[in-house]
Amino acid sequence: MSGRTARQTAVTGIGVVAPNGLHAETYWKNVKDGASVLDRVTREGCEHLPLRVAGEVRGFDASALIEETFLVQTDKFTHFALAAADAALQDAGLSQAAWAETPYSVGVVTAAGSGGGEFGQRELQKLWGKGSRFVGPYQSIAWFYAASTGQISIRKGFKGPCSVVAGDEAGGLDAVAHAARAVHRGTDVVVVGAAEAPLAPYSGVCQLGYPELSTEADPTRAYRPFTSAACGFVPAEGGAVLVVENQDRARRRDADVRATVAGHAATFTGSSRWERSREGLAQAIRGALDEAGCAPEEIDVVFADALGVPEADRAEALALADALGTHGTRVPVTAPKTGIGRSYCGAPLLDVVAAVQAMEHGLIPPTPGVFDVCHDIDLVTSSARPADLRTALVLSRGLMGSNAALVLRRGDASAV
Repeated sequence: MSGRTARQTAVTGIGVVAPNGLHAETYWKNVKDGASVLDRVTREGCEHLPLRVAGEVRGFDASALIEETFLVQTDKFTHFALAAADAALQDAGLSQAAWAETPYSVGVVTAAGSGGGEFGQRELQKLWGKGSRFVGPYQSIAWFYAASTGQISIRKGFKGPCSVVAGDEAGGLDAVAHAARAVHRGTDVVVVGAAEAPLAPYSGVCQLGYPELSTEADPTRAYRPFTSAACGFVPAEGGAVLVVENQDRARRRDADVRATVAGHAATFTGSSRWERSREGLAQAIRGALDEAGCAPEEIDVVFADALGVPEADRAEALALADALGTHGTRVPVTAPKTGIGRSYCGAPLLDVVAAVQAMEHGLIPPTPGVFDVCHDIDLVTSSARPADLRTALVLSRGLMGSNAALVLRRGDASAV
């Protein structure tokens, strides 16, 4: 995907299900206000786990949004994805009639890290407590990483290229790039995103194996990247779905081009090798800039990975300096996820949404709960910062060692 062709991939629709909002508008309001919704974990069965704080999605009524036929077949992470996909398609102005005669023109790409843990745990408890005859047939598909891709495509009748990216947390950005490449190859529209639901007891126990997980009990201290008090990351539920399409097609149908996908690159440096992630992340940034045909000084804002581990935070700050030169210490950096937690593959998708909205509103959202920055970066804290934003850089790293960078341009800047 060259810089020229990448700029022809438009973002025309956004759907969000997040701890701080069940709609894109609510999400943005809370993000720009720097609101934090991190709180003690309340899920049944998690009370005695060392994991104390998380970003829970509350008030989400799947039965009011999704048909029973699909609810019984799917886990919560797919419920989130289905709802976000509906919202994204509506935002893009694409009704069922838009693809009824050309179903092969619409594809679906999702990324997943944790899969359907809650559904799987429930069925396994039936297996061990009651016997195999009590295990439902959907156990074979509901937990699966590709479940959201499959169910979105089946429910909407999309028959274009469909896939799932299992690329660690950074897979959220990789999925967007994969969708952009599908558009470049001729697919008219791709529904792309990621949503996670990792707060079931079994999923919680699995996460305890991550040394980077924060076990701090105070929500105001549990997730504070780029500070001397950094003690790990806080997990979260939720995610986002985008509609991306050929920019010329979008303009012909008078769609609102909210942003364009300009460039992407990915690298791998190994699990928990955070010092090495400096080189890998810097290389990903350089690759994304090269693909976008973008000079370092053109980046107006960086949405950081912000892991909250001292070594990882230092590596990220140094990677920005390595890849962007002196601009790396001057460009505004933000990490809205400190107010909602990291929803694994869903986290970078939520950052993409925030980047699009930031460019639209000319406002860099703050990094909630972070004030005493101890790294050489211009981290936006306390309150939102007005700015003329034309180009945004979104970064993501996974716990298993993946690194990704994505360059976005504002919709009216796509010809630059």
